[in-house]
Amino acid sequence: MQRLIARVLLLAGVLLLAACAGARVRPPAIALPPLQLAPAALGQPLALQQRLVFSYGSHRSTLDALLEADASEVRLAVQALGQTGVTLRWDGHTLQQQRAPWLPPQVRGERVLDDLQFALWPAEAVRAALPAGWTLVEQGATRQLEHDGTPWLVLERRDANHQTLRNLAEGYALDIESAPLESNPQ
Repeated sequence: MQRLIARVLLLAGVLLLAACAGARVRPPAIALPPLQLAPAALGQPLALQQRLVFSYGSHRSTLDALLEADASEVRLAVQALGQTGVTLRWDGHTLQQQRAPWLPPQVRGERVLDDLQFALWPAEAVRAALPAGWTLVEQGATRQLEHDGTPWLVLERRDANHQTLRNLAEGYALDIESAPLESNPQ
């Protein structure tokens, strides 16, 4: 289940990057709190490949992503049409990112990392990072980040390999399909 969630989150991040490239971005309705969770708080290593479908208004983009995480680092690479749009490395203290020149400035590595952590990290780790007024609510296959009772970030798990992340604050959605990253036998 964790692998599926990780893949979905990775795909969502990739789709967000691609969608932002061609869509007008409206100001967020509310600033979502940064999570900045330690990689070790995930509790297990991940290696996922993901297909992300990013929707922003009437704009839809499909992206591919690779996500790896262990106790010391989170690594993410997102591609569109065979070109790398962004790579991220998070060690729990510093976020390093490399961005393609064609990537719009609205696509922020910090938001991609927060979406990943919201979707994949354990609820207790997410809750511990939230400021006053924000709560994480989980009910069945749905996880919501709420401010004063209003949901602003919603994750719906359809099955072990498919999730949908809706960012109601910034007006985008990510449909994420994940699969374990297969190692190459040599």
